[in-house]
Formats: sequence, structure tokens, C-alpha cells
Amino acid sequence: MTDPHRILDTSETARPVGMLRPVLWLLLVVSAVLNMVTSSIDVNVFVGIGFGLVALACAAALIVHHYRYRR
Repeated sequence: MTDPHRILDTSETARPVGMLRPVLWLLLVVSAVLNMVTSSIDVNVFVGIGFGLVALACAAALIVHHYRYRR
């Protein structure tokens, strides 16, 4: 049985440390730039749509990560 008066140690309240957030930011920037480049040159439309969807997914994942692990 757990003690309700026990103070939580830092391992239970620590934020998750990892490389997810920087990787998502990098993917967002790269996919957004590639989306702009493929939109300005004459490339198949589906390539640009693919980069746009990747950028949208990275932005959504960053928003979810922010709200899940905020203080």
C-alpha cells in the first residue's frame, strides 16, 4: 500500500529526457523547406504534398508533446 503523505522523489516527477523534440523540430524545418522548394520548381505534385504532410505531422507531434509534458 502506498503512503499518501510520502514526498515524491525526483525520479517520479522528472520530465522525460530525450531527443524526440529536437528531431521533430529538425524534421519540421527540413520538410517545410523541401515543400517550398518542390512547390517552386516543376516537380511532381505528390512529392510536394508528401513533404507538406510530413511537416504537418511533425507540427502536430510537437503540439501533442508540448501539452503532454508541460509543467
